Amino acid sequence: MPPLFTVGIPVYNGMPFLPEAIDSILSQSFDDYDLLVINDGSTDGSWEYLKSVRDRRLRLISQVNQGLTATLNRMLEEARAPWLVRLDADDVASPNRLRLLAEHIKLRPESGMFYTRAKFHQHSSAVSLTRSTEATPAGLRTLTKMGYLLSVCHSSVVLNVQKTLSLGGYRFNLKIEDLDLWWRMALTHDMVFIPEITVDYRLNTGSICATNLGELECHTLFAQYLLLSHLWKLEPLSYVQVKPILQSFLDRSGLVYREQMWKAGILVSARMYRQAVCHMVVAACCAPRRFVQRALYPLHKPALLKIGKPAGSFREMKDQLWPTKYSLTAMDTRECTVTSH
Repeated sequence: MPPLFTVGIPVYNGMPFLPEAIDSILSQSFDDYDLLVINDGSTDGSWEYLKSVRDRRLRLISQVNQGLTATLNRMLEEARAPWLVRLDADDVASPNRLRLLAEHIKLRPESGMFYTRAKFHQHSSAVSLTRSTEATPAGLRTLTKMGYLLSVCHSSVVLNVQKTLSLGGYRFNLKIEDLDLWWRMALTHDMVFIPEITVDYRLNTGSICATNLGELECHTLFAQYLLLSHLWKLEPLSYVQVKPILQSFLDRSGLVYREQMWKAGILVSARMYRQAVCHMVVAACCAPRRFVQRALYPLHKPALLKIGKPAGSFREMKDQLWPTKYSLTAMDTRECTVTSH
């Protein structure tokens, strides 16, 4: 009989954090799972470490480097269980994560996915919570139909394997494979939020969030463009074709704010508090309102945290974004129209 969960960890140069991630799964209080680790062409000793681990639940696959999206799709195909639990190679699962997920799946087995809260690794204060869209499945679907993307920590997710494959799995090598999947899932199946912390999310200097926020923001806007194209029944262009237009949407001061806050977070994780404060001061000067909102987030969470620009920004550029015939009727329906709030 197959296990309830396949825990999937994609690995590309996961050292020195990989052992902590593996240990956090092998020490779970719930035992009905197998652990699938796919080594995506690591060159840092990750594969040698993985081969040294002795546990009957561990299943290893090594491949020539193909990138995260291809690795995640292979993980879905190779899963032996009906549910795939995601964890990144530098993150840490709480000891009762799988037990908690099993309890919720038993209550709502028809769902497409579940996700939880997460906190930044080695951050001890209340502001260590990552920001997520916390709502009922109906609320998430409504927000998606309004044209916004959902904020979900990827490492906190458990996916129904067959439902995810039926949606086409992960798409694109643009660092938005998760955002693109969430909107397709929300429109088709229930996404269930569990208000518990089950993952420690590690900030590190190798992340695209730390190295190229402008590129990441363009990729995010492309995911929103695809969502709006779907809602408005329009034919989307490729990323290369729309990238110059999406770049015109970028908030430069907002990018500086996010970069400074990300660097501050990395320094806090390293317990370098004085240096972190310097970056926080720059962030607060750049975007004081956003800084205060972030500081108060654990105490005053927005009713529906959303990602993206108001749909009107895209509508104003409709001739360039959708040069083929578009439908004003579809673009003006109540379900798809968004106002800033």
